[in-house]
Amino acid sequence: MTKILVIGSLGQLGTELVMGLQEEYGRDNVIASDLKPSAEVDGDFIYEQLDVMDKDRLISLVEKYRINHIYHLAAILSAKGEKDPQWAWDLNMGSLFNVLDLAKNIDHVNRIYWPSSIAVFGPDTPKINTPQLTVTNPTTVYGISKLAGEQWCQYYFEKYGVDVRSIRYPGLIGYKSLPGGGTTDYAVDIYYKALADEKFECFLDKDSALPMMYMPDAVRATIELMKAEPSRVKVRSSYNLSAISFTPEKIFESIKKFKPDFEIEYKPDFRQEIADSWPDSIDDSCARNDWGWKPEFDLDRMTEDILKNLEILLESKK
Repeated sequence: MTKILVIGSLGQLGTELVMGLQEEYGRDNVIASDLKPSAEVDGDFIYEQLDVMDKDRLISLVEKYRINHIYHLAAILSAKGEKDPQWAWDLNMGSLFNVLDLAKNIDHVNRIYWPSSIAVFGPDTPKINTPQLTVTNPTTVYGISKLAGEQWCQYYFEKYGVDVRSIRYPGLIGYKSLPGGGTTDYAVDIYYKALADEKFECFLDKDSALPMMYMPDAVRATIELMKAEPSRVKVRSSYNLSAISFTPEKIFESIKKFKPDFEIEYKPDFRQEIADSWPDSIDDSCARNDWGWKPEFDLDRMTEDILKNLEILLESKK
């Protein structure tokens, strides 16, 4: 049976990906890891404390559990990265090298997943239906590190045969964990404010269109890509992926269908410039053609699902 290590498992994506992997491979075959000590972590999963920059600790866990697949999710996101660019670069790139080198040198590690992002795109990138191969020119250290990481993933595949796979995620929207410092995180926080009957202060302009994806679709896409036969994985840098694109005004209007008294105020900050450099929509035809990607959630279906489940979750924590 495939043994899996998830690095950065307590983040927004990692929290839900661990659950998805457990459903697919079984609880005892998925090892979650992150910076927090085990005593501070609750959840029905096997957990190990890990700083991915500690290469010896990483290797020891991989050998202890005889890991086959690694999902390396740990990273400093766009907004946080701009506050300390050197720290973001060192962690994002150094941790990737640790994982790629490990896969190159340990035979039983036979598949790596590493996420990229629409942050690789920049102001020169075509805004509408951004193609798989296009001008990038990222404007944030997060985007720069992701673009460099894509090239290193392709290099390790071509040079050393490391089976590394990647997705350029759009903005990810979920309700099971709090926002983690990304430019698209307004689309997570807005639902919390709606359920709390609080006015939402949006840090982006009402017309800032961005590609987005509901977390269940993102988790399913990630697992589907990792399960695909190697011959079907044609892109070894990172696949474009898309589901829905909307503006803050559109998500506000969707929420008002279920919460008619909800209010919003627009106060764009430094994240507006970041958002303006990213695409409005993404062409993900390569992912659809190569390994059969297809999203399931549109905006209103996502809103209904989040509001229903988030209300249950928040009530359970009272």
